[in-house]
Amino acid sequence: MNAMNFLVSTLFDLYIMVVLLRVWLQWSRADFYNPFSQFVVKATQPVVAPLRRVIPSIGSFDLATVLFAFILCIAKFFVLQMIMMGGFPPFDASYILVGFIALIKAAGGLLFWVLILRAILSWVSQGRSPIEYVMVQLTEPLVAPIRRVIPPLGGLDLSILILFIGLQFLNYVIGDLLSPYFGNLWFVL
Repeated sequence: MNAMNFLVSTLFDLYIMVVLLRVWLQWSRADFYNPFSQFVVKATQPVVAPLRRVIPSIGSFDLATVLFAFILCIAKFFVLQMIMMGGFPPFDASYILVGFIALIKAAGGLLFWVLILRAILSWVSQGRSPIEYVMVQLTEPLVAPIRRVIPPLGGLDLSILILFIGLQFLNYVIGDLLSPYFGNLWFVL
C-alpha cells in the first residue's frame, strides 16, 4: 500500500508542478521559445487548451490552468483515499478545502525546487544553460527585493538562502495552523 501511495502521490505532484510552472512562466513572461518553456507548454497543452476556450483568463492570470491544477490536487487526494480505503470514498466539501491547501503547498514546493535548481545551475553552467535562463526569469522577481536589502557579500549571493529560510518558516506556520484540523491528512498533502 505504501509503495502505491508513493507512486500515485509522486506522479500527481510532478504533473501538478508542471501545470503550476506553466502559470508561473506566463506570469513572469519568461521566454516562450526556450526549450524548457516549450516542454512545459507541450506537456500541459492537451488539457489546458480546451479549458481555455471555456474559462477565460483574468488579465494576465490564467484561470483555466490554475483551475486544472486545483482539480488535479483534489483528484490526487481522492485517488489516495480510494487506495487507502479499498473503494470509492464519499465525496464531500472537505475535498475542496484540502485541494486548495494542497495547491498552495504544491506552489511552495515548486518554488523550493526551482530555487534549488537555480542555485545548482549557477555553480555549474555559469549562465550558459537555457534552463538556467528560465530559472532566473522565474525567481528574479522574488530574490531581487531581498538582494536590495542584503547585497551580495564578497561575490556570495545570500538572497536565495534567505528566501529558503522564509519559505521553510512559512511552511512551519501553515503546518502549525492546519495540523489541528488536518493532522491526519497532512502526509497526503
